[in-house]
Amino acid sequence: MKLNLIRPLCFFDLETTGINITNDRIVEIGILKIFPDGIIKEMNTLVNPEMIIPKEASDIHGLTNDKVDSMPTFKQISKEVYSFIKDSDLAGFNSDRFDIPLLVEELLRAEIDFDFKKILTIDVQTIFHKMEKRTLSAALKFYCNKENDKAHSAMNDTRATYDVLNAQLEKYSDLEPNVKFLNEFSSRNKSADYAGFIIFNNLEKECFGFGKYKGREVEKVLKDDPGYFGWVLNSDFPRFTKKILTEIRLRKLNTK
Repeated sequence: MKLNLIRPLCFFDLETTGINITNDRIVEIGILKIFPDGIIKEMNTLVNPEMIIPKEASDIHGLTNDKVDSMPTFKQISKEVYSFIKDSDLAGFNSDRFDIPLLVEELLRAEIDFDFKKILTIDVQTIFHKMEKRTLSAALKFYCNKENDKAHSAMNDTRATYDVLNAQLEKYSDLEPNVKFLNEFSSRNKSADYAGFIIFNNLEKECFGFGKYKGREVEKVLKDDPGYFGWVLNSDFPRFTKKILTEIRLRKLNTK
């Protein structure tokens, strides 16, 4: 069963210096852009993270400081990346929890304000875990009978993710081959900021997803404890979380 696309869908994968969304950086990005007419375009580049790549990270993806020192920084390629994905929905493997939040941080750091509210996302890992509960390499073996010989290469993992989704559509007849359905099926708890610090409750109201005000509506907290806004902005939270929080605060002020 083929994907039924209304607009392009970009599968992507990041190799990074670590797993901290706020502080770590991209060292490789691989993007596979699928158009509604079936045309496929690719973008793949190493990135100078402007920081030392820890040995633990290099041991996973094989990228060392020597390999990326002469590569462009993310800021230098940010407009090219933005241009490549701006008209598309996004898909990846564990992308809702990691790749998308980190990509948002890098774009904001490069002063590119990508309106992610207008896109749908598909997390192929969530579909896999709901159906089989395995890793990407196991998913590729299970669904496609292929070995992921170059795991943790961004472009290889991107192609593997695309192959797995197509195989999932063939295997599970209750999966609809359109982005809206797959977005809803692969979503975890809906959040306003991707990183999960600001989540939606059953009434679609933004609530804090952490700390002493966990579960409480953001607007009410900012009214009762206005200093909490400043604390979040001055703390080590993702830029996109701070951006969303600021938008909620301004929205509240403008309705007075």
